[in-house]
Amino acid sequence: MSRRVRVCSVAELPAVGGVRRVDVEGEPVAIVVTADGLFALDDTCSHDEVSLSDGEVEGNTVECWLHGSKFDVRSGEALCLPAKKSVAVFDITIEDDGVYVGTSPVTASPMKMESNA
Repeated sequence: MSRRVRVCSVAELPAVGGVRRVDVEGEPVAIVVTADGLFALDDTCSHDEVSLSDGEVEGNTVECWLHGSKFDVRSGEALCLPAKKSVAVFDITIEDDGVYVGTSPVTASPMKMESNA
């Protein structure tokens, strides 16, 4: 069963369209903030081992800065070449002022920003 790990405070999250790299038990995870909410996915591109948190966010996709692979932040699905393999996604929740990410990959479920009011 997946544990949840506090990775940052809500105040440390970027604005919509931004990405923050965090470590979850020593593994890099990208927290992507979209208009649809927060998503957590493996921060390493499945095509070439570079950080997705350095890429560009457009809608619900993040683009790898090195070769242009795009991933759906909701599912981790690789949307275009050169990536052929999806990246893992993780549960993400907000509790009090903390952002928590699950330690094991799951099917994506967004954390709606409105729910932390």
